[in-house]
Amino acid sequence: MKGQSYVWEGAIPLQIHLHESEVTTMPAPAPALVLAPRIGYLPLLLPLVKPHFASALPPGVDTPWFDYKGLPLKWYVPTGVLFDLLCHEPERPWNLTVHFRGYPNNLLMPYEGEDSVKWNFINSLKEADYIINGNCKNVMHMSQSDQLELWRSVMNGSLEAYLRASSKLRLGTVEDEYTLDLDLCKPKSPKTSEVDVAGQVKAGKVPVRLYIWTVSTDFEDLEDVPNIDSWDKISYVNRPVEFLKEEGRCFTLLDALKTLLPEFFNGNSMLNEEPCGLEDEEDKQNAPEEDSISLRKAKEGKETSCQIAESCRKGGDAEIKLVRIQGIEPKLEIPFSWIVNNLKNPEHFLHICLYLKLPIVNTA
Repeated sequence: MKGQSYVWEGAIPLQIHLHESEVTTMPAPAPALVLAPRIGYLPLLLPLVKPHFASALPPGVDTPWFDYKGLPLKWYVPTGVLFDLLCHEPERPWNLTVHFRGYPNNLLMPYEGEDSVKWNFINSLKEADYIINGNCKNVMHMSQSDQLELWRSVMNGSLEAYLRASSKLRLGTVEDEYTLDLDLCKPKSPKTSEVDVAGQVKAGKVPVRLYIWTVSTDFEDLEDVPNIDSWDKISYVNRPVEFLKEEGRCFTLLDALKTLLPEFFNGNSMLNEEPCGLEDEEDKQNAPEEDSISLRKAKEGKETSCQIAESCRKGGDAEIKLVRIQGIEPKLEIPFSWIVNNLKNPEHFLHICLYLKLPIVNTA
């Protein structure tokens, strides 16, 4: 898993400024320079950032949060995902602003310290366990010490400690039936697989989180893309991918995207279209009961995604302009199994940032 080690070593250089309204000294403090792990979360940087600005802060209770060009950043989204989504042209260092007052409760979920980030991670792990195994017993039955060891491995960026702790979860990897060759889809030597009557190989479900930004006008250069100034412009879709592929044919990243978003690709999906919801009724009845944070996260972007998808149904397929996963822009022909096994996050979700150009709907 060399790719996985690269993901864990990945980091983003940040230049963090204290918001001008909170500066009480002259001159203003210099920005803090921090190297942020891609798989980490912005609040975990506060022990490094707070001491740098402590002498300049006004009196009061800390309610820390970050913004990028005025957009409050969601603390439960991995730092690397935020960077890939919001920086069309990668910005290094990434200039962020930190606030210690005036938390925007109307825009962000409540943040109550490191425990909020920890339990968000554990709940995401439960969701992944449920998708993969049909229940979340593996995570629920972890001892407190094992959960703590797992969480500390993420905080410390230790892949070795993570592999040791996560092996007890038995979540496994996706069966990789193809080697990454020049043609990207060269079958390996035949092996025993579960084959259904339709001649398709069933390789299980993969937890995926999609962050979709849509545009109606075309662009050739990412510099021409307008900034994302509101989370209302992002559709957040939480759906699993089930590997259903024909023998001898590679199930690619493009196949996965069409499977995930049949409403955006009329008639070209490998599976039958499903209603534009995040879950069906059976899933809702059997899903594990989560806290309010997880429930709110699951609903984000659902309504927006449905509205956008309706325009695609009327006007044809959407055009994929950009796909980013862990800072790379992979070719759509890459085997999806390789993407999952090498680029998923520690909570076993694959986070995909997707830019789509919507078709022009003819109203005549």
